[in-house]
This record gives sequence, C-alpha cells and structure tokens, in this order.
Amino acid sequence: MDFELDQQQQAIIGAVSSLLERGAGPKRAIDLGRHGEYDTKLHEELARSGFTDLALAEGGSALEALLATEAVSRSAGQVAFGQAALVVPALLGRSLTGPTALVLAGDKGPVRFAAEATSFLIDGGEEARLVECKAGSAPKTLSNFGYPMGTPSEELRRDGQGLGPGSGEKLRAWWRVMLAAEAVGAMSAAMEVTTEYLKNRRQFGRTIASFQAVQHRLAECKVLSEGARWLAYEAAALGAPPERAALAAAHALSTAGRVFVETHQLSGAIGFTHEHDLHVWSMRLQALRIEMGGTAGHRRAVSLTRWMAEA
Repeated sequence: MDFELDQQQQAIIGAVSSLLERGAGPKRAIDLGRHGEYDTKLHEELARSGFTDLALAEGGSALEALLATEAVSRSAGQVAFGQAALVVPALLGRSLTGPTALVLAGDKGPVRFAAEATSFLIDGGEEARLVECKAGSAPKTLSNFGYPMGTPSEELRRDGQGLGPGSGEKLRAWWRVMLAAEAVGAMSAAMEVTTEYLKNRRQFGRTIASFQAVQHRLAECKVLSEGARWLAYEAAALGAPPERAALAAAHALSTAGRVFVETHQLSGAIGFTHEHDLHVWSMRLQALRIEMGGTAGHRRAVSLTRWMAEA
C-alpha cells in the first residue's frame, strides 16, 4: 500500500475541501441541528459536482470516495455522503437519487438520516434489502447526536427488494469502512478545535498547550487516530474484506471514545456548551460509536470472520 496520495487523490481532496469550505462547517451544522434538518443543498452540490460518484467514475475507486467521506465528516457536513459514495455503489453498482439510510433489521432505535431518506439499505443477515420510498417515510426523531435522525417503522424494516446471497455481509463491511472514515474525520476536527483552544487559553502565566502533560495526551490521540485513518484507507483500497473492515471500525470507534474524553477534559467546561464548536464533532463521535452494535459488535465481527476463515 502506497502511503503517499497520488496527484488525482490530492486534487479530489482539494476540490471537495473547497466546496465544503463554502457549504459546510460548524456554524451551518449548528443552525441545521437546532431542528434536526438535513442539508439538502450540500447534498445536491456534492452530487452535481460528481463527488458521490467517485467510486463509479472511470479511473475512480472506493479509496477516493472514502477520502471525500472523511473530508465531509471533518467539515461537519449534515449529509448522508458516505452512504451514497461508498455503500450504495458497492452494493448496487450504481447511484441513487436522494439520501440513503442504513438500517439493521432487528434494531428498533433511531437511524441517521432516516427522516429525509428516499432509500433504505437494510441489513437482513445473509441478504441485504433495498427499499425506495418518499422522504418522510420515517418520522423525525430529535436528538443531541448532531445528526438528523428518524425512526423507521417495523414494516419498513421488513420490506424491500432482496439484493442476493452474501449482500448482507457486503453491506456490513462497507458500512464499517464508512463509519471508520467518518470517525477519523470527526476526530481530526475535534482535536484541531481543541488544540486551537489550548493555544489561546492561559493558566499559571502560560498557554495550556505549553504543558508537556497536555501535549502527551494530544499526541496519543493523534497516534491512535492516524492508525484508524490508515486502517480505513487499507480496507477501502482492498475492497472492504470483512475482517479488515471490522478491524478498521473497531479501532476507529474505540479511539473515538478516547478522543471524546480527552478533548472534553482538555477543553474544560466550555467544551460541554453549545457555544463552543467542539460538540459539533464530539457528539457525532458518540453516535458513530453506538451504530451497528458499537465497538463490541465490530470486535466480535473481527473474531468471527477470522475464526470462520480458519475453520
């Protein structure tokens, strides 16, 4: 695996980052989050600019789509981008119009982006299912997680067109790769905003960032999150083998818990308020950490895929 991004990949990151600087960011996320709204304008701009089709384009790949997914997460984009750019192309070989939500058939809780979704990919075990519907099929559910949420009905979770044997495992693998990329983007932004705060906040006559103990804690978070980044890149580049995908998700979301604690402790009381931008990413980390059965679920998947392969 090449640890240097090529010119095309660097250009993709530059182009999507330029779009996100204009159309995303913490202020927009906070404004939309007050009422759990979906960023339809940003979704349409990303699709119109071809970013949701990176994995389908000639010469493109899932790795390019993952790089864009990470960038959208880092900019606090209020859109179901990873679902459209990574998961849908892998399962369907084509794109879908409108937001897509990913659903565990047996889970009765709220689902990210479900209220605005026009399609649902449902993990039914051996086989995944596709449900296409009108936006609003799942009632909106307000939460503090920083994402628009909705709660699909039991009927909707049972519905859908089967996508063939083995499609369930494929859905879960790419779902995990997507979660890892989103976590890496959110962790990166959370650490950046925390570092900026520490550079300006002064105690005992010096900036908090100058204390070695503080630097050590941030450095450990950085090392762990960089490991998560490259595990996600590797899994995407290899086509999301189930074990690699589960490893990437397990490490990324375990690290997300560490980053959540450290950034909030280092930011002090201000980090827990909505006046500070940290919550935009840290609360999303909490949502990502519990999706698909949480870190324990991803670790269990690592064990099962490894033992089943050796059996």
